[in-house]
Amino acid sequence: MNAPNIGNPVVLITGAARRIGAELARLFHRAGYRVVIHYNRAAADADKLCESLNQQRPDSCLLVQGDLNDDAGLARIVTLINSIGSLHVLINNASSFYPTPLAQTDDIQWNDLINSNLKGPFFLCKELAPLLQASAGAIVNISDMHARQALKEHPIYSIAKAGNIAMTKSLALELAPSVRVNSVAPGAILWPEHESDDQQKQQSVLGKVPMGRLGRESDIAECVFFLAVGATYMTGQTIAVDGGSSNCL
Repeated sequence: MNAPNIGNPVVLITGAARRIGAELARLFHRAGYRVVIHYNRAAADADKLCESLNQQRPDSCLLVQGDLNDDAGLARIVTLINSIGSLHVLINNASSFYPTPLAQTDDIQWNDLINSNLKGPFFLCKELAPLLQASAGAIVNISDMHARQALKEHPIYSIAKAGNIAMTKSLALELAPSVRVNSVAPGAILWPEHESDDQQKQQSVLGKVPMGRLGRESDIAECVFFLAVGATYMTGQTIAVDGGSSNCL
C-alpha cells in the first residue's frame, strides 16, 4: 500500500483492529487524521477496517502487524512510522487481559501481561519520541480502573496497569514541554471475551456503577481525542471513564 498523502496529521493506534481501538481509528479518521492501525493477531478485522477507511478517503489508512512482546514486532512498527516521516498522536491501546490467580502464576503470564501493557508501550514511546517532539504531539495511554483498585485474581494485570499510569507521569516529565502524555482509565466498557456469558458477574459489576449502564467504546474514544487534541495544557494526568464506579470502590 502506498504511504498516505502528505499534509494530514498522523495517528498510530496500537491494538486498533477491534473494540475500543477500532472506534478510536474511526473517530480520528473522521477528524482528518491519517490512521496507522496496529494489530497482532486480528488480521482479518484490521484489513476490513482499513479497507473501509481507505474507501472513504483514499490512502488515509495503513496497517502494521507486530507483537508488543517481541523486539522485532516493535521494530516493525517503528520502521513504518519512520517511513511516513511524521507522527502527531500515539495511542497505546493494545493490551492482554486474563486472570492470573497468585498460586497459578508463571513467567509466561508475567512477561505477556507486563510486556503488552507496559514494556511494549514504553519502548514504543521511546523510539517514536523524536517524531512526536518534532510535531509537538501527544501520547495517550489506555490504563484501567484496576490500576488503582486491584482486581481480584488479576494481580499481574493490575500491576502492569498501575505501571502504565506511572509511565504516563514519568514520560510527561521526560518529554515536556514538547509532547503531552496523558492516559484514560476505562471502567466496565466491554465485557472481556472470556466473561461474555457470565450474567451473574455482569450484574454484580453493573450494580457498582452509579451511571447504571455499561460504557460504550465511544465514551473512551471521545476522552482520548480530547486529551490528544484539545487538552493543550494537560499532561501527566489519568482520567477515569468508568461511570463513577471508582468512587464506590
